[in-house]
Amino acid sequence: MHLVVALAAALCLAAASDPAERLPDPAQEARARALFREVRCMVCQNESIADSEAGLAVDLRRLVRERIASGQDDAQVRGWLVDRYGEFVLLRPSFSWANLVLWLAPLAVVIAGVLALAQRLRRPALPDAALTEVEAGRLSDLLEGTDGHYPALKSSPDDPNA
Repeated sequence: MHLVVALAAALCLAAASDPAERLPDPAQEARARALFREVRCMVCQNESIADSEAGLAVDLRRLVRERIASGQDDAQVRGWLVDRYGEFVLLRPSFSWANLVLWLAPLAVVIAGVLALAQRLRRPALPDAALTEVEAGRLSDLLEGTDGHYPALKSSPDDPNA
């Protein structure tokens, strides 16, 4: 039973790509397939060209195979892809000074948030301040409704809404 499952899996893998597209040298084909897993499908965005069946992914696989067959090493093929499509074509872009902000911005935002929270928690609570005589008189007028500008805030015994 295990032999049948293993054979079926091997046949599925063999049928996954057109044999006419494969490179005749198994070592070159293995290199090409390793590169396929590193290159982003520009249509699917979060899929490698190894997993995508989009037309552009098929074309990119063909171009990668052509470059490898012509004798280019993996770094040269990656460089050609980046020159042509930008660093976005790589699923794992390299760490460089040009994209340092992209790598460090999330960390900087988290650190700024933690520092702001720590500063807010460290700030002492404001003491309860007593009202001045003028403020106390004004508050009393407002609560009693005697200044004529504002309705009384206290409800009266004959208020139907109370």
